[in-house]
Amino acid sequence: MGRIRDRTRNPPRTRPGQVLAVPDPPRTQEMASQTRPSGAGPGRVFRDALIIKPPKKSPASLRMLVLVFAMVCGVYICSVCLRQTNIHTSTKFINVEVNQRYCHDNDVDKSQTPYLHYPKPTSFSRAECACNPVRLFTILSMQRSGSGWFETLLNSHTNVSSNGEIFSVKERRSNVSSIFSTLDRVYNLDWFTSASKNQCSAAVGFKWMLNQGLIEYHKEIAEYFNNKGVSVIFLFRRNLLRRMVSVLANSYDRYAKLLNGTHKSHVHSHEEADTLSRYKPVMNSTSLVMDLKLMEKMVLDALEHFSSTRHIVLYYEDLIKNRTKLVDVQGFLGLPQMELTSRQVKIHRGSLSDHIKNWDDVTKILRGTTYESFLQTDYTN
Repeated sequence: MGRIRDRTRNPPRTRPGQVLAVPDPPRTQEMASQTRPSGAGPGRVFRDALIIKPPKKSPASLRMLVLVFAMVCGVYICSVCLRQTNIHTSTKFINVEVNQRYCHDNDVDKSQTPYLHYPKPTSFSRAECACNPVRLFTILSMQRSGSGWFETLLNSHTNVSSNGEIFSVKERRSNVSSIFSTLDRVYNLDWFTSASKNQCSAAVGFKWMLNQGLIEYHKEIAEYFNNKGVSVIFLFRRNLLRRMVSVLANSYDRYAKLLNGTHKSHVHSHEEADTLSRYKPVMNSTSLVMDLKLMEKMVLDALEHFSSTRHIVLYYEDLIKNRTKLVDVQGFLGLPQMELTSRQVKIHRGSLSDHIKNWDDVTKILRGTTYESFLQTDYTN
């Protein structure tokens, strides 16, 4: 007989996942008796065991596992870096706010805070005036309504910079974007004119005529004024007939150049004023009433469009008669009180009958209308 093969030494080969029953190794009777439950009879001393041999892992799956682990670690590291960057950025913003708060004056009425600004111009440094608050304003008016004279009064104040009629240039008012860009430069003190006192200005602004894009984009501009805290100064003439005389005379001199071949919209001597006032325009009697209505409507529309802004309404005649109105203006702009002066001389003085060639026709047309009061002398100087 052949030998009995020892299966424990050379176990048969198995396929992956195959279940094989293997007998327990032989034990001594003493060991068997120790492991046999009490009361159990003699029986089998061997018990079956299940051995499951796992399949071999593929190298490709291991590589994929390592790759996924590396990606997870990379995402975690990036998130930590981003958090640290955000913390540093927030700290910078907080520092800026703290620096701006440092400039604020605790004695100022809290209701005025939205109208106090601390510009940081790009073209120069405000140096020791960096913490001096600046108020932003604009003068809304119509040509030949006394706005030029009024602006010279404001600019006689040590702390006021009113930069003239900046939107007379069409490119600056071609669209809303160009308008806002111009406004930003002016109110950031990066606009330079002969009137600029930028370093220590307490109020900065300009004059804006109603026919220079102001009415066309009134919604956007009013929103800009409210968001930026811009104060509006309305300046109009009560007597629109006098304004018409001034417009026609100025238009004539633009071509006639009565002052030694030079056109001047404003003069600084009585001699020059007398020379210009010698021209007497002829009023269009056919369209006179309609023209006055159109001017009146422009004024009313402007007052309505910008009624939501912080504003004050002034009239040229009131400023002429009562100079204490200028005290109100300085208070409105939060300025220290000063005596305001101007070198400009009024051109058309006295009664309107001395300045209109067809005065009798004008009198007949306006008599009995709402504009009859324009025929009266509203001031003598």
